[in-house]
Amino acid sequence: MTVHAAPDYAILPHGARPPGYPDARRPDTYIAAPDSSTYADRCQAYIQHCLNNPAPQNTKPVWHELVRMTGGARLHEGILSSALDFIDARKDCSDFVLHGILRLLYQFKEADISPELLARARQTTLNFKYFPNEPGLDSLCTWTENHYILYTSAAYLAGQLYPSEVFTNSGETGLEKMERNRPRILRWLDLRFRTGFSEWLSHVYYDEDLTALLSLVDFCQDEEIVQKSKMVIDLLLLDMALNSFKGVFGSTHGRSYENTKKWADNEGTADTSKLLFGLGVYSQFDNMSAAAFALSRYQMPPVIEAIARDAAGTSVNRQRMGIRLDEMERWGIHPDNFEDGMLSLTLEAYLHPRTIANTLRMFDACNWWENSFLDSFKPYRGLLRFLGTLGALPMLARFLERDICRNTREQVDVYSYRTPDYMLSTAQDYRKGYGGDQQHIWQATLGPDAVCFTTHPAKIKGVTPNYWAGSGLLPRAAQVKNVAIVIYKLENIPALYVPVRHFFTHAWLPRDKFDEVIEHGGWVFARKGRGYLALRSQRPYHWQTSEGEDQGREMIAEGKTNIWICELGALSEHGSFAAFVEKILAAALAFDGLTVTYHSPSQGRLRFGWAGDLTQNDQPIALHHDVRYDNLYVQADFPSENVHIRCGEHSLSLDWNTATRGVAIREI
Repeated sequence: MTVHAAPDYAILPHGARPPGYPDARRPDTYIAAPDSSTYADRCQAYIQHCLNNPAPQNTKPVWHELVRMTGGARLHEGILSSALDFIDARKDCSDFVLHGILRLLYQFKEADISPELLARARQTTLNFKYFPNEPGLDSLCTWTENHYILYTSAAYLAGQLYPSEVFTNSGETGLEKMERNRPRILRWLDLRFRTGFSEWLSHVYYDEDLTALLSLVDFCQDEEIVQKSKMVIDLLLLDMALNSFKGVFGSTHGRSYENTKKWADNEGTADTSKLLFGLGVYSQFDNMSAAAFALSRYQMPPVIEAIARDAAGTSVNRQRMGIRLDEMERWGIHPDNFEDGMLSLTLEAYLHPRTIANTLRMFDACNWWENSFLDSFKPYRGLLRFLGTLGALPMLARFLERDICRNTREQVDVYSYRTPDYMLSTAQDYRKGYGGDQQHIWQATLGPDAVCFTTHPAKIKGVTPNYWAGSGLLPRAAQVKNVAIVIYKLENIPALYVPVRHFFTHAWLPRDKFDEVIEHGGWVFARKGRGYLALRSQRPYHWQTSEGEDQGREMIAEGKTNIWICELGALSEHGSFAAFVEKILAAALAFDGLTVTYHSPSQGRLRFGWAGDLTQNDQPIALHHDVRYDNLYVQADFPSENVHIRCGEHSLSLDWNTATRGVAIREI
């Protein structure tokens, strides 16, 4: 079942602003093409941007203030005071805020900050609830992949800061906190380096992962943790570099939201991309890792920046990420104890047949029945306990699996194709027919906000899965270079949480963000600069006409089944836009139920259906693979123990077993 909490995510400052504090936002300029700037140049520009702008009113204004102090400005103590209130109230996302407070205590303890505020920050740190089985009721989300490393790293660093103090909530000393959380951190790091992220390529939650790991790099005194944290940061940034286009992290995503998919400056990683790669925008919409990088001693290997800025060529990137729950023991995870249960919940495997019994035991151990994030479970508390006494929980989970496991994220095979003019990215054949929560299956990106994707709406409004975020039911999708085929089969499934009530699919295609749009022969054609897009729905479509953001940007196709085809092109490949349109219209196309045969002008005869192989000119194309990375810059087996990355004169070698990280510039 999907989890949620009340959207109380704003930290508003107390009291008056300090003298000279900016009172109005000065928007930054989006950079879509590499320039000659260095990281040092961009870091100074980012600091100046923070000096020129007031802190954002989200959960991350503390980070803004830390950067302003680095630039010589006076701290807005009212923001810090409000942030401490937020943590003391144990509001969801307190871990985001707490890492800023820990950085303040570690890095800025000699700064011009009132002793009273520092004393209160110390007390808040000692009073906080760092893990769900500690005493006290709350509605914190502590278990997803990003929250897990944020909480465990915060607990370790707080313990290291106050080793002899007693933490009032748990009764542990700081040293005991360090001892308890060190293995948690190392297990999390190990799983992510070797298998990748369950929240794959998330332009929301990579921001949080990076922030937690940068705290460990900068302040942890355990060299193994420091080195391995650097190595996982390297791979997170490599993911961004391989799967971004012109500053847009426009790939398939394990977790994404409506606004972050539609609008590039709403991506949580936008600021980080501009700081590290020189592409994107300092939007401060929902970002803290850019601030953490600007304040950190971590140095990004030059090879990763080179990959991100290598816009001249064409590349295919294949990545396998995540694990399968049917082989969880292979990764040292067993469904019979609390610690392993927390690791399985980093995949959000709440009610999977293999984990449901352990999850229900954890509910009792952590008082999760009173956690508003898990309200969806409450109506079924008596039934679940009764079935637990009968040993029938796995049977229930198997019957309802397509619904109640909709946000479980298992192995995914990512395929991204990037040219100088566009990028297309797909989660290949991922959990077809299952409910989806926040997974984003495919996207075409031609520029900031010039994007296209489809979903099956789970509901018209409300928490995810909803109209644009996630899916009522996931499609079967596949991609061959610049062509994606996405098949939907909508049906009623056994469901407790999100019954299938809407029998249509829709596409986001913001016509006003493209330079030219043509509709002809059932196709919609769009041009952005030198890049072209063609989109076809098997079923007739109509444009959204109701007032609002979707008006004229949403294509709606009614029906219980549908096949969407997207082919991208460019001036360099097809000549003029008119020539591209002509070639697509002339291509043979035949639908046969849930199977399509399409004679792509660029890829030849493609055939794909709800079942069976994807074929290209009658040859099967593998949709699943056993490689961690397969692209121009890096090839690594799955699971990966060694990753060697090269781009031009730069290289990076990572050896996990020895925790060694070799950054090199090749002699020419």
